[in-house]
Amino acid sequence: MSEQEQAERTVGEFTLAAPVSAEPSAPLPYPVPEPDEQWELPNGFVHVVYGEGNRGITRPVIMADGFNLGKSDLKSLYAGLDRDHPLLSELRRRGRDVILLGFDERSASVPDNAEAAMAAIMRTSAEQLGDAPLTVGGFSMGGLVTRYALAKMEMLRMDHRTRLYFSYDSPHRGAFVPIGLQAFAHFIPVPNPFARQMNSPAARQMLWRHYDPGTGEIGIAPEREQFLEELARIGGWPSIPRRLALANGRGDGTGLTIPPGESALKVGRIYPGTTFYTQAQGKDVIVAELKRRFPPAEKTITTNDFPELDGAPGGTLRSYGILADTLKKAGAEVDPRHESVCFVPSVSAVAIRDIDQQKDLYANIDDLPPEESEFDDFICSSATTAHTAITQELGEWLLDRLPD
Repeated sequence: MSEQEQAERTVGEFTLAAPVSAEPSAPLPYPVPEPDEQWELPNGFVHVVYGEGNRGITRPVIMADGFNLGKSDLKSLYAGLDRDHPLLSELRRRGRDVILLGFDERSASVPDNAEAAMAAIMRTSAEQLGDAPLTVGGFSMGGLVTRYALAKMEMLRMDHRTRLYFSYDSPHRGAFVPIGLQAFAHFIPVPNPFARQMNSPAARQMLWRHYDPGTGEIGIAPEREQFLEELARIGGWPSIPRRLALANGRGDGTGLTIPPGESALKVGRIYPGTTFYTQAQGKDVIVAELKRRFPPAEKTITTNDFPELDGAPGGTLRSYGILADTLKKAGAEVDPRHESVCFVPSVSAVAIRDIDQQKDLYANIDDLPPEESEFDDFICSSATTAHTAITQELGEWLLDRLPD
């Protein structure tokens, strides 16, 4: 096997991960505390770190991990949630107990991982000292998992004792990974982690549109339709707790400066001639020209009637940047023009509009009646920030709204 053929085969050895759950690029200026308690749960597990001065679980805040491939790394998650703005340290300073919920498989279906969330809520209630209400929420897909868990508990008449539910840049109306990138995952001629992530149960439920590797069709995955039907069946939302949403994207309709139909990433030497384009509106819009040498193949990926999603207001992911880094490591020449694109549109994060239409995707949320959101209160970032990034603005907004 030639060096270039080997390089083409290894390109899929990565996944798209949000900054908070990725391996930390820089260490914290202090060590991540050892958990005071660790629990094994159905489909997941928990690390508990008591609030300052607490001798047990007293004022609990349950926070669920987000979407990736494989088992949660709660030490990395703690670091991610405390690195840029010390959200967890501040919670603990205020006497709140940090209860991090991880999953055995982060790409499992939302209902499967909701079993872990339900178990975490019940165990927290059982072990808690006193009767302070619970705060329950999550980051990215973790906000969907906890939404589903709380709604299901209410349908089953289970007392979740939760006064506040929050979601942090969660895709309530869908998330977007560029279709060309999804297709490329399966264009790599060997099974690979990126392809497994893109075709996982969670991806098929969460993504607004999905590339089906079996048929090559682009559309709403059947698993997403089934999930939305099941969510509606259990009530859609928990009705007892106050519901808060935080969005990493802006609320004034301003997105990224990404013109539609431009080159986002060009590749040479390995997968030579492969080019990804930013999403444009219209029919038969080319979003990727995929080319490989081993075995030789070419494929043009087109979309129909998509809005301009890459530049939409929303929390961003280094979708093209992560692929460019991996290709470069494998020996490719790369020309990344737009490394970061929208992953969770702001209107999706605060559940105020669907993302099918350009006018809704780019809506000025600040000018909309807030009661049009499915949340009781929400905040959009004043500047475009990375998906699930913990900023001072968003972190302090959440801390100031926790129940007494």
